[in-house]
Amino acid sequence: MRLAPIFSGQVADICPVNAPSNMFCFIPRKCGISRTVFPTTTRIGIIGAGNVAARHADVLSGFSDVTIVGIADTDPRRSGALAERHGCPAYGSHTDLLDAGGLDAVYICVPPFAHGNPEQDVLSCNLPFFVEKPLSLDLSTAEKIATEIDRRGLPSAVGHHWRYLDIVDQAREVLANRPVRLALGHWLDKVPPVGWWLKPEMSGGQLVEQAVHVLDLARVLVGEVTMVHAVPAENATDGEVDRATAAVLRFAGGAAGMLAATSLLARKHRAGLEVHAEGVSLDLSEDRLLVDGETTVQDGGAAKVRVDRTFIDAVQGKEADVRVPYREALKTHRLALALARSAAEGRPVSTPDV
Repeated sequence: MRLAPIFSGQVADICPVNAPSNMFCFIPRKCGISRTVFPTTTRIGIIGAGNVAARHADVLSGFSDVTIVGIADTDPRRSGALAERHGCPAYGSHTDLLDAGGLDAVYICVPPFAHGNPEQDVLSCNLPFFVEKPLSLDLSTAEKIATEIDRRGLPSAVGHHWRYLDIVDQAREVLANRPVRLALGHWLDKVPPVGWWLKPEMSGGQLVEQAVHVLDLARVLVGEVTMVHAVPAENATDGEVDRATAAVLRFAGGAAGMLAATSLLARKHRAGLEVHAEGVSLDLSEDRLLVDGETTVQDGGAAKVRVDRTFIDAVQGKEADVRVPYREALKTHRLALALARSAAEGRPVSTPDV
């Protein structure tokens, strides 16, 4: 068996697409490329063809130095439609996409239950990847992936695009030298129109699948969390994810926090974070910042483009402001899982215990 050296771009004699799901294979396949000299166009493959994947594909297709060279999904109708829209081949599985070769990086936009094997197989090709949250349904899978990314020294990014909002930078400026003492997070919404979302074994629940955006923002503006205690409402239907949850959080810097989440509504009512410090109150959503209940600042609307542009720049070896590499996103994922665990076990959870 001939092993191709890392970053060599050589073709390995075997392609380990059938390796056990709990193992990483360290044999680069023909999809690996040399990163010493990049072509003028960065070639992207996309795993998943749902709404989020389509959004990324639309953004990427607007970059003059990016070409989408393949889209894979287990639903051939979806992969075919999105691939036709972007003039590239469609594949029935992520392994088929990887085996076709010619990739510089991969976007992984799959449901929560599908994480793990795609990331492992992409890493076996020695390829950087951008992955949409949540990272997985469990902590072990995400930790193994983070370790392998670190071992290989590959660029990575996670789709916490809120960090790229103009108004987040402005909020940090306002809060400079003013420690936050109270944080109030909300995700009050409807059930997303996908069949797997209400099944806890497939989505992980609302705290992991949706409210993780608010938790990530809280880590940016308030700091790390040391203790959580989540209390779910009684469900009307057995076997569904918690449809309403209230939680308290203790931050390492001394702030108190609360999080409210529900999927019982007919439409999205509110998603965002309030933070209160000495002499100032800020209320952030995905598109606006309200200061002291009086001054409204609209976001410029470029965050969903920036999150993709910075990853592409990193893949190309340029200086890039990737604000949420995989290892950083793992901290937020750990917090979301701590809340889910607290709700399931009916007790406070210290985040280092997760």
